[in-house]
Amino acid sequence: MFTIRVYGILINEAKQVLVSDEYIHGGYYTKFPGGGLELGEGTRDCLQREFIEEMNLKVAVGDHIYTTDIYQRSAFNNAHQIVSIYYLVQALEPIFSPLKITPFDYDESQIALYQKTQQIESFRFIDWEQFTPDTVTLPLDKIAAELVKAKY
Repeated sequence: MFTIRVYGILINEAKQVLVSDEYIHGGYYTKFPGGGLELGEGTRDCLQREFIEEMNLKVAVGDHIYTTDIYQRSAFNNAHQIVSIYYLVQALEPIFSPLKITPFDYDESQIALYQKTQQIESFRFIDWEQFTPDTVTLPLDKIAAELVKAKY
């Protein structure tokens, strides 16, 4: 079984990279914003939907950065293989979602939501100088981060 994930790499005008700090099924992950492709949806449409759902933010989807070219088993379901697609994105409006300074900084309402969804997330920017493949947790995100650092 394949799971297709689509992620956006947003670099703001201050040359900072947006990441999502997530607590999912008992594990902490720093990753790029995005999510799962739904049936009948294109990858760019998926990414626009995910940014609206996660951050209430309209984005323009730009250059393709990377599509998985190695085998990657899902961290959450051993019967699934992950295919991830990464794009640069640009915010089309100001970001009003709360942005954190420290990783995994969740407020009480987010913690309460975790009881229902088993997932919690917060967003923050990382300065370009501090952004490396080690900034993100997932193996495919590390590849995408390395490509972004080399190209931009």
